[in-house]
Amino acid sequence: MSISKLQKEAWHPYFDAMSKTLAGKTAEIAVDSLKIGHQIEAEWLPLYGLVYDPKSDIFEVVMEGLDHMIQHPQEVYIDIDAAGLNSVEVIDEDDVHQIITLRAPLLLPQPLH
Repeated sequence: MSISKLQKEAWHPYFDAMSKTLAGKTAEIAVDSLKIGHQIEAEWLPLYGLVYDPKSDIFEVVMEGLDHMIQHPQEVYIDIDAAGLNSVEVIDEDDVHQIITLRAPLLLPQPLH
């Protein structure tokens, strides 16, 4: 595992390219802050994309049945290894940490006939 901080100018192109590789993955969103503690926003829903819109300064996590918006993100960290992207941590202007953990579907062997 390797955790890296992405520079703000790289967010839009990085997540545009990365979203194309996320097909079939599921994600969990955990929200951590001093005010609310640790909360799970979504548990292992199909993930459609991760998007940063620089015009409105919004980071968006698009999942089945949920469109999670993070207003005015300040920092973005990615955890990536040889298998791909494992997690993304987005810290917003209120110092709320939102951790998106990704999981690939379990590949089961084909049944024998």
